[in-house]
Amino acid sequence: MTDTMSVPNGWVCLYPQVSSLIEDNRSTSQTVTMSLDNRGLAYADGFFTTMGVIDGLILWSDYHYQRLVSHAEALQLNINSEELLAVLQLYAQQLEQGMLKLIVTRAAQNVRGYGYTPNANGSDCEIWLKATAMRVSTALQLSLPNGNLVPIQPNASAICLASQIACLPPPLAGLKSLNRLDNVLASGELQRIKAEPLASNLASTLGEGLLRDMSGQWVEGTMSNVFYQLAEAPLSESKTASSVHKDNENYLTTGQWYTPSMAQSGVAGVMRQVIIDALSTTQYPVIIRSLRDEDLPKLTQLFFCNALRGIMPMSSLTLLSGDVVDFESA
Repeated sequence: MTDTMSVPNGWVCLYPQVSSLIEDNRSTSQTVTMSLDNRGLAYADGFFTTMGVIDGLILWSDYHYQRLVSHAEALQLNINSEELLAVLQLYAQQLEQGMLKLIVTRAAQNVRGYGYTPNANGSDCEIWLKATAMRVSTALQLSLPNGNLVPIQPNASAICLASQIACLPPPLAGLKSLNRLDNVLASGELQRIKAEPLASNLASTLGEGLLRDMSGQWVEGTMSNVFYQLAEAPLSESKTASSVHKDNENYLTTGQWYTPSMAQSGVAGVMRQVIIDALSTTQYPVIIRSLRDEDLPKLTQLFFCNALRGIMPMSSLTLLSGDVVDFESA
């Protein structure tokens, strides 16, 4: 650790102060109050990314860098991604372990309403950061085929939710934009299920909810992406998922994994891409494939994933009908 920079409490505005942070190698940011004219607040005009930090390093920093680049291009924002990532790494060094949440919004415009003035280099931005010290679990880790390690959580159960997420036009589909109201409502549904007295047995193991988009295809979790494996036919009671269950060591490399497309809905998460890339040179590269209602009884494996929690294996999935698909023996 250095003595020239300290982790701030609360939110700080990094931009337009990014250059001074790089030149002086210290934090000159002040905790400030966001204006009610901020376009992220008014129109959800921006994006965010959440980064885990362990031993002073940003986990999957290359992938977060690609998110900065791709989202700036898609939303026509002027971001120096290399400079910004260097600043984030300085904060990570001081944080040592925890979470960095970055929010990027378009700067206030003179144009009234939704409009903004086009610029060849993209619009000016406001860039906000919150550093939170917290324990990032690494007790159990899975070795990817490329040698990288990813956290793997204890088995939990999942449930299909009635909530649906929006289908979006190509420039917005897959982005981690600030407009996450559909996920907010879905998360509320999941919390209500956990709180129901009659669902106490389920609630004790319930880890995530599976979401459809407005076209009816199952796309992701409330806060994660999803991967799955399929049987040729629905599993019978005598052939439960215990016969196809994989131990942690070979969890990702035995059998064919699928993940839904992000072409019309959902968030193309960092961990999702990490896993796709890690399996790209194996016997079973990940296949992008829609997950439909008729597929659910045929599932033999299911896990959710995100950049903070890593891989979250599921032991069962409760369908909208109330039927349960088991992925391991009771």
